[in-house]
Amino acid sequence: MKKESKIYVAGHRGMVGSAIVRKLKRKGFSNIIVRTSKELDLTNQQAVADFFAAEKPEYVFLAAAKVGGINANDTYRAEFIYQNLMIECNVIHQSYLVGVKKLLFLGSSCIYPKNAPQPIKEEYLLTSVLEQTNEPYAIAKIAGLKLCENYKKQYGCDFISAMPTNLYGPNDNYDLKNSHVLPAILRKFHEAKENNVPQVEVWGSGNPRREFLHVDDLASACYFLMESYKGEQIVNIGFGSDLSIKELAEIIQKVTDYKGEIVYNTEKPDGTMRKLMDSSFLNAMGWTPKIDLKSGIQQVYKAVFIDKTESSLK
Repeated sequence: MKKESKIYVAGHRGMVGSAIVRKLKRKGFSNIIVRTSKELDLTNQQAVADFFAAEKPEYVFLAAAKVGGINANDTYRAEFIYQNLMIECNVIHQSYLVGVKKLLFLGSSCIYPKNAPQPIKEEYLLTSVLEQTNEPYAIAKIAGLKLCENYKKQYGCDFISAMPTNLYGPNDNYDLKNSHVLPAILRKFHEAKENNVPQVEVWGSGNPRREFLHVDDLASACYFLMESYKGEQIVNIGFGSDLSIKELAEIIQKVTDYKGEIVYNTEKPDGTMRKLMDSSFLNAMGWTPKIDLKSGIQQVYKAVFIDKTESSLK
Protein backbone atom coordinates (compact mmCIF):
# COMPACT_ATOMS: atom_id res chain seq x y z
CA MET A 1 0.00 0.00 0.00
CA LYS A 2 1.23 3.48 -0.85
CA LYS A 3 0.69 6.36 1.56
CA GLU A 4 -1.81 7.94 -0.86
CA SER A 5 -3.63 4.67 -1.65
CA LYS A 6 -7.40 4.80 -1.22
CA ILE A 7 -8.18 2.50 1.70
CA TYR A 8 -11.69 1.64 2.84
CA VAL A 9 -12.05 0.53 6.47
CA ALA A 10 -15.50 -1.02 6.92
CA GLY A 11 -16.63 -0.78 10.52
CA HIS A 12 -14.36 2.11 11.49
CA ARG A 13 -16.36 2.96 14.63
CA GLY A 14 -16.02 -0.51 16.11
CA MET A 15 -13.19 -1.69 18.29
CA VAL A 16 -11.31 -3.43 15.45
CA GLY A 17 -12.01 -0.91 12.71
CA SER A 18 -11.05 2.08 14.84
CA ALA A 19 -7.79 0.36 15.81
CA ILE A 20 -6.98 -0.25 12.12
CA VAL A 21 -7.69 3.42 11.33
CA ARG A 22 -5.37 4.49 14.18
CA LYS A 23 -2.65 2.18 12.86
CA LEU A 24 -2.96 3.47 9.29
CA LYS A 25 -2.84 7.09 10.43
CA ARG A 26 0.25 6.41 12.54
CA LYS A 27 1.86 4.90 9.44
CA GLY A 28 1.12 8.07 7.45
CA PHE A 29 -1.79 6.94 5.27
CA SER A 30 -3.88 9.94 4.32
CA ASN A 31 -6.62 8.62 2.01
CA ILE A 32 -8.74 6.53 4.37
CA ILE A 33 -12.42 6.16 3.44
CA VAL A 34 -14.99 5.56 6.17
CA ARG A 35 -18.78 5.55 6.41
CA THR A 36 -21.02 5.24 9.45
CA SER A 37 -23.82 2.67 9.37
CA LYS A 38 -26.28 5.53 8.94
CA GLU A 39 -24.36 6.80 5.91
CA LEU A 40 -23.95 3.33 4.39
CA ASP A 41 -26.00 0.26 5.31
CA LEU A 42 -23.66 -2.61 4.44
CA THR A 43 -26.57 -5.08 4.46
CA ASN A 44 -28.12 -3.15 1.54
CA GLN A 45 -26.80 -4.59 -1.71
CA GLN A 46 -27.62 -1.58 -3.90
CA ALA A 47 -26.21 0.92 -1.40
CA VAL A 48 -22.92 -0.99 -1.21
CA ALA A 49 -22.77 -1.29 -5.01
CA ASP A 50 -23.28 2.46 -5.38
CA PHE A 51 -20.63 3.22 -2.78
CA PHE A 52 -17.98 1.00 -4.40
CA ALA A 53 -18.79 2.30 -7.88
CA ALA A 54 -18.37 5.89 -6.70
CA GLU A 55 -15.33 5.51 -4.42
CA LYS A 56 -13.42 2.63 -6.09
CA PRO A 57 -11.18 1.84 -3.09
CA GLU A 58 -7.84 0.14 -3.79
CA TYR A 59 -7.64 -1.68 -0.46
CA VAL A 60 -10.34 -2.89 1.92
CA PHE A 61 -10.23 -3.88 5.58
CA LEU A 62 -13.52 -5.67 6.28
CA ALA A 63 -13.96 -5.19 10.02
CA ALA A 64 -17.70 -4.45 9.99
CA ALA A 65 -19.84 -7.05 11.73
CA LYS A 66 -22.64 -7.59 14.18
CA VAL A 67 -20.85 -8.87 17.28
CA GLY A 68 -21.55 -9.73 20.92
CA GLY A 69 -20.93 -12.14 23.77
CA ILE A 70 -22.57 -15.46 24.65
CA ASN A 71 -25.92 -13.92 25.59
CA ALA A 72 -26.16 -11.72 22.50
CA ASN A 73 -25.14 -14.56 20.18
CA ASP A 74 -27.69 -16.91 21.67
CA THR A 75 -30.51 -14.35 21.84
CA TYR A 76 -30.22 -12.65 18.45
CA ARG A 77 -29.37 -15.75 16.42
CA ALA A 78 -31.23 -14.75 13.23
CA GLU A 79 -29.85 -11.22 13.28
CA PHE A 80 -26.28 -12.49 13.74
CA ILE A 81 -26.36 -14.84 10.77
CA TYR A 82 -28.38 -12.60 8.44
CA GLN A 83 -26.59 -9.31 9.00
CA ASN A 84 -23.10 -10.79 8.90
CA LEU A 85 -23.81 -12.79 5.75
CA MET A 86 -25.20 -9.72 3.99
CA ILE A 87 -22.27 -7.49 5.00
CA GLU A 88 -19.70 -10.03 3.81
CA CYS A 89 -21.42 -10.88 0.54
CA ASN A 90 -21.96 -7.25 -0.40
CA VAL A 91 -18.50 -5.93 0.46
CA ILE A 92 -16.51 -8.87 -0.90
CA HIS A 93 -18.48 -9.11 -4.15
CA GLN A 94 -18.30 -5.38 -4.84
CA SER A 95 -14.58 -5.42 -4.07
CA TYR A 96 -14.21 -8.00 -6.82
CA LEU A 97 -16.38 -6.04 -9.26
CA VAL A 98 -14.46 -2.76 -8.91
CA GLY A 99 -11.03 -4.41 -8.90
CA VAL A 100 -9.90 -3.88 -5.31
CA LYS A 101 -6.18 -4.73 -5.16
CA LYS A 102 -6.36 -6.44 -1.79
CA LEU A 103 -8.97 -7.17 0.86
CA LEU A 104 -8.54 -8.42 4.42
CA PHE A 105 -11.56 -10.13 5.97
CA LEU A 106 -11.70 -10.38 9.76
CA GLY A 107 -13.23 -13.59 11.06
CA SER A 108 -13.30 -14.90 14.63
CA SER A 109 -11.89 -17.73 16.72
CA CYS A 110 -15.46 -19.01 17.18
CA ILE A 111 -15.36 -20.45 13.65
CA TYR A 112 -13.52 -23.47 15.00
CA PRO A 113 -15.16 -26.65 16.32
CA LYS A 114 -16.44 -26.63 19.91
CA ASN A 115 -14.08 -29.41 20.95
CA ALA A 116 -11.13 -28.60 18.70
CA PRO A 117 -7.73 -29.80 19.95
CA GLN A 118 -5.78 -27.07 21.75
CA PRO A 119 -4.11 -24.88 20.68
CA ILE A 120 -6.35 -24.43 17.64
CA LYS A 121 -4.62 -24.69 14.28
CA GLU A 122 -6.06 -23.21 11.08
CA GLU A 123 -6.44 -26.71 9.64
CA TYR A 124 -9.06 -27.64 12.29
CA LEU A 125 -11.72 -25.57 10.52
CA LEU A 126 -14.84 -27.61 9.63
CA THR A 127 -13.58 -30.81 11.25
CA SER A 128 -16.39 -31.07 13.85
CA VAL A 129 -19.49 -29.38 15.28
CA LEU A 130 -19.56 -25.74 16.38
CA GLU A 131 -20.41 -24.31 19.80
CA GLN A 132 -24.22 -24.11 19.85
CA THR A 133 -24.51 -20.68 21.48
CA ASN A 134 -22.70 -18.86 18.68
CA GLU A 135 -23.28 -21.21 15.75
CA PRO A 136 -25.16 -18.64 13.57
CA TYR A 137 -22.37 -16.06 13.94
CA ALA A 138 -19.68 -18.69 13.34
CA ILE A 139 -21.39 -19.97 10.18
CA ALA A 140 -21.63 -16.43 8.83
CA LYS A 141 -17.93 -15.86 9.48
CA ILE A 142 -17.02 -19.19 7.86
CA ALA A 143 -19.02 -18.10 4.81
CA GLY A 144 -17.00 -14.87 4.68
CA LEU A 145 -13.64 -16.59 4.69
CA LYS A 146 -14.89 -19.09 2.11
CA LEU A 147 -15.97 -16.17 -0.08
CA CYS A 148 -12.41 -14.82 0.06
CA GLU A 149 -10.93 -18.25 -0.58
CA ASN A 150 -13.10 -18.95 -3.61
CA TYR A 151 -12.97 -15.47 -5.16
CA LYS A 152 -9.21 -15.98 -5.04
CA LYS A 153 -9.52 -19.42 -6.68
CA GLN A 154 -11.99 -18.44 -9.40
CA TYR A 155 -11.11 -14.81 -10.10
CA GLY A 156 -7.57 -14.47 -8.79
CA CYS A 157 -8.57 -11.84 -6.20
CA ASP A 158 -5.98 -11.05 -3.54
CA PHE A 159 -8.50 -11.52 -0.73
CA ILE A 160 -7.14 -12.87 2.57
CA SER A 161 -8.75 -13.82 5.90
CA ALA A 162 -7.50 -13.44 9.46
CA MET A 163 -9.01 -15.05 12.58
CA PRO A 164 -8.46 -12.99 15.76
CA THR A 165 -8.72 -14.45 19.23
CA ASN A 166 -10.76 -12.71 21.96
CA LEU A 167 -10.10 -8.97 21.79
CA TYR A 168 -10.21 -6.05 24.18
CA GLY A 169 -9.24 -2.39 24.04
CA PRO A 170 -10.51 1.08 23.13
CA ASN A 171 -14.06 1.34 21.73
CA ASP A 172 -15.16 -1.98 23.16
CA ASN A 173 -18.77 -2.69 24.14
CA TYR A 174 -19.38 -2.56 27.89
CA ASP A 175 -23.05 -3.50 27.90
CA LEU A 176 -23.42 -5.94 30.80
CA LYS A 177 -25.83 -8.26 28.94
CA ASN A 178 -24.43 -8.26 25.42
CA SER A 179 -20.69 -7.63 25.71
CA HIS A 180 -17.80 -10.08 25.74
CA VAL A 181 -16.41 -11.46 28.99
CA LEU A 182 -13.48 -9.10 29.64
CA PRO A 183 -15.29 -5.75 29.21
CA ALA A 184 -18.34 -7.09 31.10
CA ILE A 185 -16.23 -8.15 34.08
CA LEU A 186 -14.23 -4.91 33.98
CA ARG A 187 -17.41 -2.84 34.17
CA LYS A 188 -18.89 -5.03 36.91
CA PHE A 189 -15.84 -4.60 39.14
CA HIS A 190 -15.61 -0.86 38.52
CA GLU A 191 -19.26 -0.26 39.35
CA ALA A 192 -19.10 -2.53 42.39
CA LYS A 193 -16.14 -0.53 43.68
CA GLU A 194 -17.85 2.80 42.97
CA ASN A 195 -21.06 1.71 44.71
CA ASN A 196 -19.45 -0.25 47.57
CA VAL A 197 -21.14 -3.49 46.50
CA PRO A 198 -19.84 -6.40 48.62
CA GLN A 199 -19.92 -9.03 45.84
CA VAL A 200 -19.34 -9.23 42.10
CA GLU A 201 -21.08 -11.98 40.15
CA VAL A 202 -19.16 -13.59 37.29
CA TRP A 203 -21.10 -15.77 34.86
CA GLY A 204 -20.20 -19.45 34.73
CA SER A 205 -17.85 -21.55 36.82
CA GLY A 206 -14.71 -19.51 36.20
CA ASN A 207 -12.99 -22.61 34.82
CA PRO A 208 -13.10 -21.97 31.04
CA ARG A 209 -9.80 -20.74 29.64
CA ARG A 210 -9.54 -17.88 27.19
CA GLU A 211 -6.85 -16.04 25.28
CA PHE A 212 -6.98 -12.25 25.02
CA LEU A 213 -5.29 -9.90 22.55
CA HIS A 214 -5.21 -6.11 22.72
CA VAL A 215 -6.92 -4.66 19.66
CA ASP A 216 -3.90 -2.48 18.86
CA ASP A 217 -1.86 -5.67 18.52
CA LEU A 218 -4.54 -7.01 16.19
CA ALA A 219 -4.36 -3.85 14.06
CA SER A 220 -0.60 -4.28 13.88
CA ALA A 221 -1.07 -7.87 12.68
CA CYS A 222 -3.67 -6.82 10.10
CA TYR A 223 -1.34 -4.17 8.70
CA PHE A 224 1.48 -6.73 8.61
CA LEU A 225 -0.68 -9.22 6.68
CA MET A 226 -1.89 -6.60 4.17
CA GLU A 227 1.72 -5.70 3.46
CA SER A 228 3.26 -9.15 3.33
CA TYR A 229 0.79 -12.04 2.95
CA LYS A 230 -0.86 -13.32 -0.21
CA GLY A 231 -1.64 -16.93 0.68
CA GLU A 232 -4.90 -18.82 0.54
CA GLN A 233 -4.75 -20.17 4.08
CA ILE A 234 -6.65 -18.34 6.81
CA VAL A 235 -4.34 -16.86 9.46
CA ASN A 236 -4.84 -17.07 13.22
CA ILE A 237 -3.99 -13.94 15.22
CA GLY A 238 -3.56 -14.63 18.93
CA PHE A 239 -1.51 -13.70 21.97
CA GLY A 240 -0.02 -17.16 22.40
CA SER A 241 -1.16 -18.04 25.94
CA ASP A 242 -4.43 -18.30 27.84
CA LEU A 243 -5.79 -18.09 31.38
CA SER A 244 -8.94 -19.11 33.23
CA ILE A 245 -11.88 -16.73 33.64
CA LYS A 246 -11.19 -16.97 37.38
CA GLU A 247 -7.61 -15.77 36.82
CA LEU A 248 -8.91 -12.99 34.55
CA ALA A 249 -11.39 -11.87 37.23
CA GLU A 250 -8.60 -11.78 39.81
CA ILE A 251 -6.40 -9.63 37.54
CA ILE A 252 -9.31 -7.23 36.97
CA GLN A 253 -10.03 -7.18 40.71
CA LYS A 254 -6.45 -6.00 41.31
CA VAL A 255 -6.48 -3.48 38.46
CA THR A 256 -9.73 -1.92 39.70
CA ASP A 257 -8.66 -2.22 43.36
CA TYR A 258 -11.97 -3.84 44.27
CA LYS A 259 -11.95 -5.24 47.82
CA GLY A 260 -15.14 -7.32 47.77
CA GLU A 261 -15.85 -10.99 47.02
CA ILE A 262 -16.10 -12.73 43.63
CA VAL A 263 -19.10 -15.08 43.25
CA TYR A 264 -19.43 -17.46 40.28
CA ASN A 265 -22.97 -18.03 38.94
CA THR A 266 -22.87 -21.62 37.70
CA GLU A 267 -26.45 -21.29 36.41
CA LYS A 268 -25.02 -19.25 33.52
CA PRO A 269 -23.34 -21.02 30.57
CA ASP A 270 -19.59 -21.48 30.39
CA GLY A 271 -19.46 -21.80 26.63
CA THR A 272 -16.45 -23.62 25.18
CA MET A 273 -14.13 -24.77 27.97
CA ARG A 274 -10.94 -23.69 26.24
CA LYS A 275 -10.06 -21.57 23.22
CA LEU A 276 -6.38 -20.98 22.56
CA MET A 277 -5.27 -20.13 19.06
CA ASP A 278 -2.16 -21.60 17.49
CA SER A 279 -0.59 -18.49 15.93
CA SER A 280 2.68 -20.15 14.94
CA PHE A 281 1.97 -19.66 11.21
CA LEU A 282 1.78 -15.88 11.69
CA ASN A 283 4.66 -15.84 14.17
CA ALA A 284 6.86 -17.67 11.66
CA MET A 285 6.20 -14.85 9.17
CA GLY A 286 7.72 -12.41 11.66
CA TRP A 287 4.84 -10.92 13.69
CA THR A 288 4.39 -11.22 17.47
CA PRO A 289 2.17 -9.29 19.93
CA LYS A 290 3.63 -6.57 22.14
CA ILE A 291 1.00 -5.72 24.83
CA ASP A 292 0.78 -8.07 27.85
CA LEU A 293 -2.67 -8.64 29.37
CA LYS A 294 -2.30 -6.85 32.70
CA SER A 295 -0.74 -3.76 31.10
CA GLY A 296 -3.44 -3.77 28.43
CA ILE A 297 -6.25 -3.99 30.97
CA GLN A 298 -4.67 -1.19 33.01
CA GLN A 299 -4.54 1.03 29.90
CA VAL A 300 -8.17 0.29 29.06
CA TYR A 301 -9.39 0.79 32.62
CA LYS A 302 -7.65 4.14 32.90
CA ALA A 303 -8.89 5.40 29.52
CA VAL A 304 -12.49 4.19 29.81
CA PHE A 305 -13.35 4.36 33.50
CA ILE A 306 -10.90 6.79 35.10
CA ASP A 307 -9.97 9.42 32.50
CA LYS A 308 -13.10 8.66 30.43
CA THR A 309 -11.28 9.60 27.24
CA GLU A 310 -12.41 6.55 25.26
CA SER A 311 -15.52 4.42 24.82
CA SER A 312 -18.83 5.59 26.20
CA LEU A 313 -20.59 3.06 28.43
CA LYS A 314 -23.88 1.86 26.98
